[in-house]
Amino acid sequence: MEDINSTIIDTADDIHNLVDRFTELGHVNNPTIYIDLEGVYLCRDGSISILTLLFNTGLPKPDVVIIDVHKLGKQAFETTVAKGSTLKGILEDKRFTKVFFDVRNDSDALFSHFGVVLERIEDVQLMESATRKTTTSRKFVTGLTKCVENNVFRGIHWNDRRGWLMAKSKGEQFFKKEYGGSHEVFNKRPISDDIISYCVADVQYLPKLREIFWTSQNSQWRDLVVAKSMERVVASRRSDYQPHGQDRVVAPWSEEEHATLNLLNYTPSPNYLNHFEPDDAWYERDDWDNEEDEDWDNSSSPRIGKASRKYQKDVRPKPV
Repeated sequence: MEDINSTIIDTADDIHNLVDRFTELGHVNNPTIYIDLEGVYLCRDGSISILTLLFNTGLPKPDVVIIDVHKLGKQAFETTVAKGSTLKGILEDKRFTKVFFDVRNDSDALFSHFGVVLERIEDVQLMESATRKTTTSRKFVTGLTKCVENNVFRGIHWNDRRGWLMAKSKGEQFFKKEYGGSHEVFNKRPISDDIISYCVADVQYLPKLREIFWTSQNSQWRDLVVAKSMERVVASRRSDYQPHGQDRVVAPWSEEEHATLNLLNYTPSPNYLNHFEPDDAWYERDDWDNEEDEDWDNSSSPRIGKASRKYQKDVRPKPV
């Protein structure tokens, strides 16, 4: 796996210094922070063990900090610097863009346990979904591993690809029940090197994914993704939120939003003007992913099968 600087934050002084750094960054520009959480049954009914942050400091390699929330508890979010800033305040500050991959349970846990109301959120899982060209191909959201494999690894050296996949796979063996693991591993101290590598891997390629999806789209597409990301955040704070429902793999787009995305992503065929194919020939791909939620064990629950291939007609200009 690509060598990335990582630091464990497990004292109030460490938090103080971290918040100071973010405060200075906020005065210089509008920084972007990439975030992931790990915990035991991560949601309002469980606990947060680790909060991983990746941010760019102008150095050749990004910094990753691993905050030991299990040890620090409220101190992780409420330790105050001289200017009155806290980590909680930064997570709620609209000057800082916070990027997650599937923000829902992270938001639920942060709000329920520490009163954090996330603001200015972008969800890379929704970005990936929103780039798909048809309503049918957009039916299910994808997991992080498949998202990285499909969009990042085409230009990555095999050694980095292998290292990243090994870090993810080895980490999963410690907490997934099918491997005899338990999420309690995230509360074991000191944090093992394998868990550190797993946490780093979860944020390592978020900047690249965001660059791939975000920079190629117009403001209408971006506004739709941001609005849908914040809808997830707001929904996660409601009393009726279901953190491990079987419908989590279904994309959240409405019929109207699907139609908008179909138009925004529409690309004419090279022989579009000379040859017109039936609607079914426009079907693009079948790469949705109903990957199981890594934050829980659903071995006793039925998997949601793939939808039947009953293609929906796309909204597109008709040939002359």
